[in-house]
Order: sequence, then C-alpha cells, then structure tokens
Amino acid sequence: MRRPLLLTTFLAFVLVAYSTSTGQVIPTPPPANPTAPASLSADLSAGASQFRTDFSRYSVSFAEIRSGGPPKDGIPAIDNPRFVSVTAANEWLRPREPVIALVLGNDARAYPIQILMWHEIVNDTVNEIPVTVTFCPLCNTAIVFERRLDSQILDFGTTGLLRYSNLVMYDRQTESWWQQATGEAIVGELTGHRLAFIPAAIVAWETFAAGYPDGRVLSRETGYIRDYGRNPYLGYDDIDRSPFLYDGPPTPDALPAMARVLTVDHNGEAVAYPYDALATMQVIHDEVGRLPIVVVWCAGAASALDSAQIAEGRDVGMARACQRVVNGQTVQFTIAGDHLVDSETGTRWDLFGRAIDGPLAGATLTPVPAIDHFWFSWAAFRPDTRIYR
Repeated sequence: MRRPLLLTTFLAFVLVAYSTSTGQVIPTPPPANPTAPASLSADLSAGASQFRTDFSRYSVSFAEIRSGGPPKDGIPAIDNPRFVSVTAANEWLRPREPVIALVLGNDARAYPIQILMWHEIVNDTVNEIPVTVTFCPLCNTAIVFERRLDSQILDFGTTGLLRYSNLVMYDRQTESWWQQATGEAIVGELTGHRLAFIPAAIVAWETFAAGYPDGRVLSRETGYIRDYGRNPYLGYDDIDRSPFLYDGPPTPDALPAMARVLTVDHNGEAVAYPYDALATMQVIHDEVGRLPIVVVWCAGAASALDSAQIAEGRDVGMARACQRVVNGQTVQFTIAGDHLVDSETGTRWDLFGRAIDGPLAGATLTPVPAIDHFWFSWAAFRPDTRIYR
C-alpha cells in the first residue's frame, strides 16, 4: 500500500525551497507579541510570536490550533500572479489535471492545483473584484473568497498553523487568523468577521479549456522554485486512511473520514453530496435552505492527491452546483454526454451552467458556492450536516 510522504520530509523540502526562491526576500519575523495569552500551547507560542495582532480576541480554543510545520509564510502565497493563455498552458497541463475554475462576468481564470499545492493562496483581482483563491491539500478544499471586507481590501498569507487539519490563513493588514473552511476570523482584531464565498469549482483542465478557450491560466512563473506537477502527499486520499495531523472532534461514521463530498451551505442548512452517490446519479435535484439547486457530476478529473504526478491521479470526477431557477421557473435536468438538457424547454446547457442551444440559449444558471471536502474536514465544522442519500 502506498503511503503519503511523511510530513517532516515534505516540510523540510518546503523550508529549503522557500529559502531558495528567486528574487523573493523572506522577512525577519517581528518580535514576540506581548499580548499573546499564556493559554497558547508550547508549540503554538513559537508560531504566535511571529504575529502582531490582538490575541485577547479569539472565538476558538487555542488548544485546537497546532503547528503544521512551516513558519509564517513558509508556504508562500502568490501576491502578483501572472497569467498565460489557454494555448500556452496546454504545453504543461494535461487534459485530466485538476484546476480551480473561477468565472466572474467575462473574466474566466484557471488556477492549476499543481501550483496551489505549493502556495495554497493566490491574492488576485478578477473582473475588478479582489479575491483570494485558496487550497488546503490536507482537506482537499479549494475555496475562493472576496477579500474586500467592508471598505478594506485584505491580502492573505499562510500562518503555518492548522485547525482540524485545515489551513489557517492570516491577513497582512491586521494579522488576524482566518479559518479557510469557514472564511471566519478566529483570532485577532477581526475575530468574528466572515469573508464572502465566491462560487468556484475544481474541474479538469480540458473542461475549462473547452468551455473558456479565451480564458487565462495562472502561470508557473511565480518567482519561486517549486516542483510544480508533483504531489508531495502521495496516496493521501486513500479512502481507508486516517486524516493527517487531525486532532479535532470524532468524525461521524456515516461516511469514511476520507470520503469525498461536495458541500452546500445555504440559509442555515448544510448538505453533503458524497462523490460515490454523485458518480452513480450524475444529476441530483435538491433544495437547500429552501433554495432549489442542481448538482452535476461528470467523470474526467484526476485526483491531485493520489499519484506522484498530479496529472496521473485516478479519475475522481468533478462536481458543481447551481440554482435551478430560470426566468422564475424551476427546471429539471438530465445529463446527455458532455451537456445537460432541461425537461421544460429542451434547452441544452454546458457543464458551466450556460444555455448553449434551444429556447433559453444565452441564459446562465446562477452558481452556488459548493466546496469539495473530505468528510472529516466538513463534519468537524458542520456536524449538523444532512448527507444526501
């Protein structure tokens, strides 16, 4: 049985890699923050000393936060992303390779997981909206947030800390700590504030390239030396494994801890759609928080956490969710090859929710924030989740 690369080995590689970045200056950590509470555990206090924030404000127990290994910014965020054309990216992206697809208005961008695997955060502006694109390998969570909070624009870095195996980010303006899974500030000046989720999805590269041939793709010219394309978490998503660095609440045994789920949280109701069920049904009509939605799955996307090379991962498919109300009418869908057909008008829709042929041609389904998780990760934060059966 294959084993994931030991974290200590991976972290040693990360520390060496970030010290050999090209043209990047690693700042000296600031002096210890005198307001850090005595309740911080011994291993966390060293990490906390790198931050200047109001440690008297927090919404979670400090005992739940642990060091992931690297220091603050040891996994460096990308702050000045460069982009290339779909044609140029075809030179180094393979058809089934997973990318994060983000579409805002007429601006479509792909953020390859092979890059996010090593940086975890990209601070960007898309269609004039400031966003942060995030990926936590230990939870398989690709989440996009608007990084505008009231009138302030934040930019984010990695703390080197984890809570329930999930990435803890920090904003550079106040150095508050933010939970990636929930978008909530949990420590520091901004504690209690939440970032707005922006719909995005992990899809196969060829799916994005076919749907948005004029889209833009995050370049591997990041200013850092990394082994882009390699998966340092070999075999991590084996269904029989236990989560890595997880010391949160017991995972409900309704699903295996490492089961892939697509999650939707709306109007107080949380639902998890197991990938096994999605692969069988392909199209699911449901209602979450009184919102009618359609969840669509199709084959063709590689797991980023399976093989040594991301592009060679086993096919786990891809899923996304949209509202299924068009012009005030609730519609039903069937899947036919690489497109959907609604039963009300016979209109054909692509997998990005765009009507491409028929009476509703030109219409677009409203995407719903729907996030891939491993079951343990989602259940830790939303134990009240309804599992779709």
